[in-house]
Amino acid sequence: MAEFEALAKVDDIPEGGMWPARKRTGEPICLFKVDGRIGAVLDRCTHAEFAMSDGALHGGCEIECVWHGARFDCHTGRVTKGPADEPLPVFDVKIEGDTVLVGRQRPLGAPR
Repeated sequence: MAEFEALAKVDDIPEGGMWPARKRTGEPICLFKVDGRIGAVLDRCTHAEFAMSDGALHGGCEIECVWHGARFDCHTGRVTKGPADEPLPVFDVKIEGDTVLVGRQRPLGAPR
């Protein structure tokens, strides 16, 4: 069973926005909320390692890196627009009460 850790409160993450967090291991996490659902991706673009939480969310959950415009599907991490060519790691998320818990990285490309 995956170990989950509390990284934020549900209300910390604005609708249509992102929130940077860090796991106990130091791994940077970008939490996001789209249509009331919260997800988590690595807060480091696979193209040039800039913070994804500094970027933007688009449409049906596409996250864009602010630096070079690489885009990724929020749910699978799949690259939807270059220059990135490696998928963005996605993490398991669960909500307990008003707390956002983040677990382990899902296999690359796995739907949430």
